[in-house]
Amino acid sequence: MKMVNAILKPFKLDDAMQALTEIGITGMTVSEVKGFGRQKGHTELYRGAEYVVDFLPKIRLEVACPDETAEKVVKALTDAAHTGRIGDGKIFVSEIEEVVRIRTGERGEAAIS
Repeated sequence: MKMVNAILKPFKLDDAMQALTEIGITGMTVSEVKGFGRQKGHTELYRGAEYVVDFLPKIRLEVACPDETAEKVVKALTDAAHTGRIGDGKIFVSEIEEVVRIRTGERGEAAIS
């Protein structure tokens, strides 16, 4: 099993969720996060004073899936989140050792489907 973590621009969340739904993904976790990469933040003007915003708002989307589905998830997220501009985000794929559904005690792929 794989865990796919994607850091996306907030306005791309609906597109990403729709793309995942279309490939059959039924569950995901979404968090509002802040961070920066090459963008290094930006400067804003507030009441006539200029200040630097180091951390930009992002969305973290997590999907646990079977090994054979992981590449489809990455492709769907890449296509949905791409704008061609700096700050589109990143996708991290890692191995999951074990999953347990608390309600039923199911383990492994049965717990994520």
